[in-house]
Amino acid sequence: MKSRFLLAIFSVLAGATGFGQAPEPAARPELHVQPTADFEVTGKGTADAWQKAEWQPLQRRTGASHPYETRVKVLYSMKGLYVLMEATDKKITATRKDFENLWEEDVFEVFLWPDERDALYFEYEISPLNFELPILVPNVEGKFMGWRPWHYEGQRKIRKATSAVGGTLKSGASVRGWNAEIFIPYELLAPLRSVPPKAGTRWRANFYRVDYDDDKTTSWDWARVGPSFHEFKKFGTLIFE
Repeated sequence: MKSRFLLAIFSVLAGATGFGQAPEPAARPELHVQPTADFEVTGKGTADAWQKAEWQPLQRRTGASHPYETRVKVLYSMKGLYVLMEATDKKITATRKDFENLWEEDVFEVFLWPDERDALYFEYEISPLNFELPILVPNVEGKFMGWRPWHYEGQRKIRKATSAVGGTLKSGASVRGWNAEIFIPYELLAPLRSVPPKAGTRWRANFYRVDYDDDKTTSWDWARVGPSFHEFKKFGTLIFE
């Protein structure tokens, strides 16, 4: 009798506290993206259009060393997608140029997976010094490789700019933060399916930042992934209004 009583008490407590149960998976974040007329990017996010977009915080990942903050805004037009990133920081740790391994230094990254029928997504990286890495990534059963764009010019070329807060855009400079403003034209994403988006379209996406101050690495993500930023099935969702 006593053992059955204790077992009943344990069962009640387990149900109330979740003890002994598998944790519920974290909900994938969703972001409702508002339409806009096209505007110029300055790296400062001062265009009036940004007033109708809400900030989305990025979360520090496991092992984070620096208490910096990162947040993003997103808008879309008939011609492309706009992304604005603001980050607090203390030092510009960046030296690499266009199409180099930007992820090995301070960087902000945008991943766009427009259609879940294809294991194919777009990755864009930008450094505080305004250097970029745009690649298309086929990811087949965990094996992936980035491909550089062909005829990356004219209407297919990304418009982007960065700015420093409380300092200068110079390698090794002391700052209070840095910003990146990006326009990704749909022409660059052709022929991916579900491009361009329209009201009601849903794209899977993620946003990341990595910082390397003081020989220590801190990273952030919007939708939580595991060790690899390329775990695309864990991305969040952009919902176009």
